[in-house]
Amino acid sequence: MEMRAPFLVGERLSLRPLDVQDLERCLRWINDPEILQFLGRRRPMSREMETAWLAAQYKDERQINFAITLNEGDRHIGNCGLDMLDTANRSACFGILIGEKDAWSQGYGSEAARLVLGYGFQQLNLHRIELEVFSLNHRAIRAYEKLGFVHEGVKRESYFRNGAFHDTLVMGLLESEWRDG
Repeated sequence: MEMRAPFLVGERLSLRPLDVQDLERCLRWINDPEILQFLGRRRPMSREMETAWLAAQYKDERQINFAITLNEGDRHIGNCGLDMLDTANRSACFGILIGEKDAWSQGYGSEAARLVLGYGFQQLNLHRIELEVFSLNHRAIRAYEKLGFVHEGVKRESYFRNGAFHDTLVMGLLESEWRDG
């Protein structure tokens, strides 16, 4: 497999643009029920839908998405990025997915998040980065707290999964908090 040029490089992983060679992996991840429960999607994603999403994202200046790859072996383990980039208010929404289950709970998500947050605050001049996370995603909530995200609100019983309603937590991080953290 040809190694693709990284955009942001960390200690153990790099972030690069997503491309068509990543589609099969992405489809496998977003159609996996264990992963899907944390994404909020209800329906399967077809190859045509994922191809259209990939093509559209590079035309939309309000979003930037990356493939997360391990530095050793260039293995693609997930995706992350910023969405709803708002230059007037200097804000964006953060999202991440570690799709390879053997890469879970190894700190890769936190390292990738630090790279994206640094890019957002230092290169895009953002003031605020926020996210939403379902209350049933305990692992992600702990990781976001460790990154410095602050709980800002709760959308009560806004997410229905597995026969029950769950809260959606709103968390935010200001540039000054990130810099001082």
